[in-house]
Amino acid sequence: MEKQVHEIRDAQPIAASAPCRLDMGGTLDLATFYYPLAHLQPTTFNIAVDLRTRVSIDSLEKGRIKVSSEGFESCEYPIDELPFDHPLGLVFAIAAHFRIDGIHIHIASSSPPRSALGGSSSAAVALIGAFNRLLARLGRPVISFERIPLLAHAIEESVAGVPCGLQDQLAAAYGGIHAWTWRGKAAIDEFTRSALLSADGYGNLKKHLLLAYCGIPHQSRDINSRWVRQFLSGKNRNKWVEIISCTNAFIQAFLASDFAEAGRLMNRETGIRMEMTPEVLDDTGKKLFDAALTHHCGARFTGAGGGGCLWALGEAQDISGLAPVWKTILSNSPGGRLLNFSVDAVGLQEG
Repeated sequence: MEKQVHEIRDAQPIAASAPCRLDMGGTLDLATFYYPLAHLQPTTFNIAVDLRTRVSIDSLEKGRIKVSSEGFESCEYPIDELPFDHPLGLVFAIAAHFRIDGIHIHIASSSPPRSALGGSSSAAVALIGAFNRLLARLGRPVISFERIPLLAHAIEESVAGVPCGLQDQLAAAYGGIHAWTWRGKAAIDEFTRSALLSADGYGNLKKHLLLAYCGIPHQSRDINSRWVRQFLSGKNRNKWVEIISCTNAFIQAFLASDFAEAGRLMNRETGIRMEMTPEVLDDTGKKLFDAALTHHCGARFTGAGGGGCLWALGEAQDISGLAPVWKTILSNSPGGRLLNFSVDAVGLQEG
């Protein structure tokens, strides 16, 4: 096997990449929520963005696996001693699943670290894509495309210690702009995918969007865990009903290009979550959110919030007026900045 990996690597690099995402309606893609709320058609919305995570596989000493990722110290272990509770535990868990040793995994992301843009899920999908290329060159069966996000999610949830949603992996695999309706494992289709805008409309959409990195890395696990515990105990059920209503109405407004109404619904959804967990927005995030309200735009944290990024949606003239205000706010937050991005139509791809 070692010789094969070396020969394959030397013949042509093995690499794959996948996009991050903006989202609304997150948490509804957790089974904890979508089974008891199934009668309301819980749906999440996401936009894949070209802040891509690239994974490449190089050769290494037989029996060992090494991972190098920006923002982390490189680490190397024997294949039977891979630590799944490590900060890079998801990567090690995926490597253990494929059981190909003598490899060095390199991860490079164009999104800020822990920015709540779904970077870990993007990396997982890209890594499985890279392993698929390696499997094909070794003459072994590969994972079908539609199974890649499902496998990435299953492994991530197995090592995370908390329930994980699936929308991030789906955005990474499929790219584009989608609504995902969650039906559960008893349904013929566990989820349905609805494309909301064709690729030829992505360029025009950009003038209606802003994306800000607050400069403070997020930790979504604590907030998501609180939402899950509250829901399981029977608290705030009415708020989740309203979140579903807001998200579904937002999707209809987005389809109609009514960005003012879509923004209003974003703000209401954000407001509901702030009522449940005020820390979902940090100090910078609150200033950005208030500025969006003043400029008649919608704003929402990405992922589960608690730091990371906020994105805004509105009419073009309102977004144009909001951009310099957000830039000024972010200048007072170390590392904070507006992020340049475009909608990513491709999703998972080789190279």
